[in-house]
Amino acid sequence: MAFWEGYVSDEAMGTFAPIVVYWLYAGVYQLLPPLDNYRLHTRREEDEKNSVPLPSVVKGVLLQQLVQATVAQGLFLLTSKANTSGITIQPSIPVQIVQIVIAMLVMDTWQFFVHRYMHQNKFLYRHVHSQHHRLVVPYAIGALYNHPLEGLLLDTFGGALSFLVSGMTARTAVIFFCFAVIKTVDDHCGLWLPGNIFHLLFQNNTAYHDIHHQLQGLKYNYSQPFFPIWDKLFGTFMPYNLVKRPEGGFEARAMKAMKD
Repeated sequence: MAFWEGYVSDEAMGTFAPIVVYWLYAGVYQLLPPLDNYRLHTRREEDEKNSVPLPSVVKGVLLQQLVQATVAQGLFLLTSKANTSGITIQPSIPVQIVQIVIAMLVMDTWQFFVHRYMHQNKFLYRHVHSQHHRLVVPYAIGALYNHPLEGLLLDTFGGALSFLVSGMTARTAVIFFCFAVIKTVDDHCGLWLPGNIFHLLFQNNTAYHDIHHQLQGLKYNYSQPFFPIWDKLFGTFMPYNLVKRPEGGFEARAMKAMKD
């Protein structure tokens, strides 16, 4: 039984919980003190290299979330598994875990190939995907700062496909999409904090994605948000060394890319 049962429908939670979680988790990072000893880039680099102000980033993220919420609500209504009494029979916990793993793999596959193509196609990169790379130094709130078309193709369609292929219910989708949002925000947080569980469990993490935002890594480390499987298979996996900067913090320094 979900804690929200009887108060909010699973469909409403699946639509709006990921948005609330995004702003709560990203907001925590935004409100943290500077933490210069754990930053992957200095505050000066962030000010000098990022070419879009925070208010514009916030507006861009809100626009993408509006589109996502609209699509999610429609998708849940069209795929409702409720019986004649309005009750949806939930699968067992092991089945839900398998569905979440399938959804993770589907989302990774979709996002890798769409993301990679947006770098290969000069028109799409210049007019669409380059908007995300205006944040050369990533930070948490900017995790979903994308061109509206990219937000639709990469994230919204990718999420819908993951939901449909996995066969999960709206209740399981609440867990999956909230987890995916937290992981995406963390990958863009720009901090290498001790004990961060995502850094311990995932090779595709904050430093891994930071390499992609650097000039020398622009055509590498496309995988997001969970596993680097496709990068390794297609020769776009670029490992890195974490080097301590004399003035404090770390630098994710790219190593030679692993070719297929």
